Amino acid sequence: LSALPKDGRLAITTWFDWIDLQSLRVPFELRIDPLSMTMVLIVTGVGALIHLYATGYMEKDRDYPRFFTYLNLFIFFMLILVLGNNLGLLFIGWEGVGLCSYLLIGFWYEDIENAKAANKAFIVNRIGDWGMALGMFLIAVVFASNQQILGVGETRYLSFDVILPRAVEVLGGYGALVVTGIPLLLFIGAMGKSAQFPLYLWLPDAMAGPTPVSALIHAATMVTAGVYLVTRCFVFFELSPGAMMFVAGTGAFTAIFAATIAFGQTDIKKILAYSTVSQLGFMFLGCGVGAFYTGMFHVTTHAFFKALLFLGAGAVIVAMAHNQDIRNYGNLRKYLPITFFTMFIAWFAISGIIPFAGFFSKDDILAKTFASGGYWGMHGGLDTRILYAIALFTALLTAAYMTRMFFFT
Repeated sequence: LSALPKDGRLAITTWFDWIDLQSLRVPFELRIDPLSMTMVLIVTGVGALIHLYATGYMEKDRDYPRFFTYLNLFIFFMLILVLGNNLGLLFIGWEGVGLCSYLLIGFWYEDIENAKAANKAFIVNRIGDWGMALGMFLIAVVFASNQQILGVGETRYLSFDVILPRAVEVLGGYGALVVTGIPLLLFIGAMGKSAQFPLYLWLPDAMAGPTPVSALIHAATMVTAGVYLVTRCFVFFELSPGAMMFVAGTGAFTAIFAATIAFGQTDIKKILAYSTVSQLGFMFLGCGVGAFYTGMFHVTTHAFFKALLFLGAGAVIVAMAHNQDIRNYGNLRKYLPITFFTMFIAWFAISGIIPFAGFFSKDDILAKTFASGGYWGMHGGLDTRILYAIALFTALLTAAYMTRMFFFT
């Protein structure tokens, strides 16, 4: 609870009542605090650069206006997701980015493979959203039945400024089933959106869309929404050591699982896609050991170096007449000196080389994972040093397969 802003770094503006029933009120209210502003700066900052890149990348496409309509709609829904002060608005943004990802992945829908990839992304995300919706309903029911704690006339059972400060008090009267059920259901939503095992299947296929889409969806914004959700609702997770253990275990397994798959890929965008799945696992590992800020730190650094990798890959793909097989590349430094320089920086950053950003965020996650042995030790659970060993090995694997891609190209 100490992480809830108390020093004036929180502003909530209510525009109008969106849902107003006798038993439930969901206003259209926006929230500005350090967490939402971090995400806003990533979404608009990296998003603006990707928009600029896309003006050149898509200039010869006959559906140029349609592409930018989808891209801007995506940014709009992403901002609703991170700025909403209640789970209702967050869910609108959540579904909106799911819809826009479907439209963008299937942008070249005349190709049946692209249409299939878009459908796959949409359907797998629905599985996660089912869990997310159940988690929301459970929160609303639990808080509605504790009216005396919330105060007379308070029916905003989904607003963060109502539920987060009182979560400990309200959930104290419930058993392990409810206390663990709420974070696990929310995390199922995060697993779908952030491509955690076993709901990771859609993300590598999503490479069917134009490269600026890959950069926007898979680097900076949509896939990190799950990490944002877990961090925003951290109070619910901290109340359940079992849920925390599940988050960290899923993150660690996804990280090493996707890193091993990336080794066998020859498509430059598929390598980056599996790399994204692996890095998202790292973020959830940070959240799962109780160091939520390290997960968000890695979200921030990853947004920049992964966007840079995707945009560099786009330049390579265009130069190679849309051939994406790295076995057909080689010595492109001679022909693409600027792309070589930018990819070189991004390669060092994702590999975790000092003094680039990737080193600091990965190092922080590894340090907090190692130091949190006692976090579950009290509950007789998993020793986090096992997770530390997995994460450290994954970091070495990441450096190895990114080096392979870099030298092939």
